[in-house]
Amino acid sequence: MPVPVPQQRSVPAAETSYGADLTLLVIEDDPAGTISVPELSAAAGARVRIRAARNLTEAGRLLTDDVDCILLDLALPSGTETRGDRGAQEDRLATLEHVLRIAPRHAVLALTAEDDAELAADAVRVGAQDYLFRGELDGRLLSRAIRYAVERKRADVAQHQLTESRLRAQENARLERGLLPTPLLDGSDLRFAARYRPGRSRALLGGDFYDTVRTPDGTVHAMIGDVCGHGPDEAALGVELRIAWRALTLAGLCGDELLSTLQQVLEHERESEEIFATLCTVDISPDGRRAGLCLAGHPAPLIARKGRAARLLPYEDGGPALGLLPRARWPRRQVELGGSWSLMMYTDGLIEGRVGNGTQRLGQDGMVAMINRQLTEGLAGEDLLDAAVTHVRELNGGELTDDVAVLLLDRDQDTVRRRDRNGARGRSIPRPRPGQVSPAGAQRPPL
Repeated sequence: MPVPVPQQRSVPAAETSYGADLTLLVIEDDPAGTISVPELSAAAGARVRIRAARNLTEAGRLLTDDVDCILLDLALPSGTETRGDRGAQEDRLATLEHVLRIAPRHAVLALTAEDDAELAADAVRVGAQDYLFRGELDGRLLSRAIRYAVERKRADVAQHQLTESRLRAQENARLERGLLPTPLLDGSDLRFAARYRPGRSRALLGGDFYDTVRTPDGTVHAMIGDVCGHGPDEAALGVELRIAWRALTLAGLCGDELLSTLQQVLEHERESEEIFATLCTVDISPDGRRAGLCLAGHPAPLIARKGRAARLLPYEDGGPALGLLPRARWPRRQVELGGSWSLMMYTDGLIEGRVGNGTQRLGQDGMVAMINRQLTEGLAGEDLLDAAVTHVRELNGGELTDDVAVLLLDRDQDTVRRRDRNGARGRSIPRPRPGQVSPAGAQRPPL
């Protein structure tokens, strides 16, 4: 026969979670303040500490973080907390629902009579981890049920957290992917390729940013920049600067006027005065043979002309990074590109990786030498960018800690002439969706 167990009495349990002590809160309307719970075997040496509550109000006071499981008698009369216009069975389930609301992270066992199998099943459907019948209750069954309920609740909570984490990650991925730029080059003879790799783990965006647009006059404007830092705030600021650059460019600004306005945007949006951003802008003339170059504390682009070694464009006339000097100026330098060329713009993540196990960095000279070797091997376009980023990571001995963005624009004069002869000069480049590669070599998703 069951042995009455008074409130707060500790009872040894035969089977508990990992052999550790567990605390059971029993909620049962008993005039003596006790519940007939069978004596549990002490074979495993663990203990089940029991607290008894006669109503929901008392249960709320006894429900603390150290309670592992709740044993609720479904015959407990509903109080003012759950009373309403409902039937008897719904009323008993309302008591359970109230317990589940006040104890969302606790395991719950429903206790009912043998002839209430339907009610017991409904209790599990509502949210209880398991149910027990009074007449079948014994020490082994109760201890096993407690352990099972606790472990199932832990698994349910872990699964819920995992599902929330996955949904949040999917939402963040969709948001970040939507913030990656789509080049606007309809009607241009230039081919475009880009690679982007944030330094943050499991992120799609970093503090680096880039964009390319073609204005109605036929000029192709390209930009690449880097916000100091690697966190989500820097990534958000980079997106703001990129969108501002695109809007200002389409509005007709360029050169010093555009950079001065971007600096105002940066000053208003940054969290502290220590935040700055480097920037490189290139405006390529409609005929593709000349470009205007502006540098704001950013590494100079690399140009490779047909039949000649790649080299850096002039960078002596560059201005300071955005956000450093309140009334800075950024001169615009005219550059001759020629008929056939490839122009590579990049962030410092590509050149600041280590070479071997020492402290030596790749640097701009090392990058130029690397690109020239790859050009000699016949690499171009996307293949060239893939090889460059892969080789830099190999030299570093693993993943790069800084964000990396690389943008490549190239023009082949022979291809342009053939198009002219075939009357196809005005053929537009299909606009790719985010994460897809267009036939003209448009952006791929981050590496």
